[in-house]
Parts: sequence; C-alpha cells; structure tokens
Amino acid sequence: MRAVVQRVSWAHVTVEGKRISEIGLGLLVLLGIEDEDTQEDIEWLSRKISNLRIFNDPEGVMNRSVIEEGGDAIVVSQFTLHASTKKGNRPSYIRASKPEVAIPLYEAFVRQLEEDLSRKVGTGIFGADMKVSLLNDGPVTLFIDTKNKDL
Repeated sequence: MRAVVQRVSWAHVTVEGKRISEIGLGLLVLLGIEDEDTQEDIEWLSRKISNLRIFNDPEGVMNRSVIEEGGDAIVVSQFTLHASTKKGNRPSYIRASKPEVAIPLYEAFVRQLEEDLSRKVGTGIFGADMKVSLLNDGPVTLFIDTKNKDL
C-alpha cells in the first residue's frame, strides 16, 4: 500500500460537478493498492497516518498529530501511485490492483482510519473521474509505502 499524505487547510473532491467530500484542516490521503496488500498493511498505515506529528504546536514545531489537532481526513483511491516508469514514456500500472481486489481493501482502509481517528472520513468514488482540490499547508507532503517502511 502506498500513500501520499498532504497536510491541508482545506480539501474537497468533486465528481461530475458535485462536491462529494470536503474538509477543513486535516489530511488528504491519496491511496494506492496492490494485490499483495493485507490487513496488516491497512492497520499499520492507518496508525502511521493518524499519529504523524506534522501539525504545528504552539511554538510552531511540527509536533502534533491530526488527532491532537482535531482535524479531518479524505481518502482518495489513486492507482497511479503504483505506476512503473522504468521503460519508455507510458507508465505501466500492472502492479496496481484491479477493482475486485482494490475496492474491498480501500473500503477496509477507510473504516480503519475512521476507527483510528474516531471520526468520519471523507472519500472519493472508486474508479470515477474525480477533481481533487486542496490548499496544501506548509507545504507538507509525505510518501509512505508499507512495503518499504524505511522511506
């Protein structure tokens, strides 16, 4: 599982001109899923994201989590996070899970994040043409890969 986590002042997701999710201060999580992902990946990644100390404390030091900040989250499926650009100029998405595998894992991740944050998490619509708007705060953007925890 791969995630791009962005600290945002606000974010929203629009599908076919209709805003389906929006948050103020919090995290926008772009989530890529591959066939090898497991419940262990879901739990580890959700805990990691929930507890990342990337919000400023009163002294201006990134020392607070989204939980401590009382922030919200949106999770958007992003199969392109598993793109391979090794050969040629057309990315290959062979490592990204097909919907029959990815959708249940995506939904399980959202449920786990809701449990870890103790609040509802916004989502996109899996497989839809989504427009994601955000104001990246900082900017703070992190890449997390459950298969390479050293990143």
